[in-house]
Amino acid sequence: MIKRGENPYFVRELKTGYVVIGDHQHFRGYTLFLYKEHGDKTELFHLDKAERALFLEEMTIVAQAAAKTFGAEKMNYELLGMGDAHLHWHLTPRVSGDLGSYGNHGKGPVWWYPMEKMYSDETRPNPDELQNMKRLLSAALDEILTEGTQ
Repeated sequence: MIKRGENPYFVRELKTGYVVIGDHQHFRGYTLFLYKEHGDKTELFHLDKAERALFLEEMTIVAQAAAKTFGAEKMNYELLGMGDAHLHWHLTPRVSGDLGSYGNHGKGPVWWYPMEKMYSDETRPNPDELQNMKRLLSAALDEILTEGTQ
């Protein structure tokens, strides 16, 4: 969808991957960083050393931008893939109280929040919210990437 220009959540392309806002936003600022290549490279150790280092560096930049943009107290990082065997990071900005009364007195991993609530239609950003989130995240990426070249 990104290559065809049909993904409304697409933010920008980096050297190794694509930055995409998550389509559900219970955890405001939930962002994905998708490795560009599909195929048999489904594990970090499948990448050669230089590609892996760049992919991890760019993921870190995306996480930093999401944290800055969405006011994270802590970032959660997941590289899973049993549902979609493709290298992609789930980057989740976390703030106090985002689990509500779930978890261990409101603390714990994102999967302790009920899936039916996390992925309900109410958590989808409307078109204006989505455009604003993409604009803010892209601006933070510009700032961080510019700092890195100076």
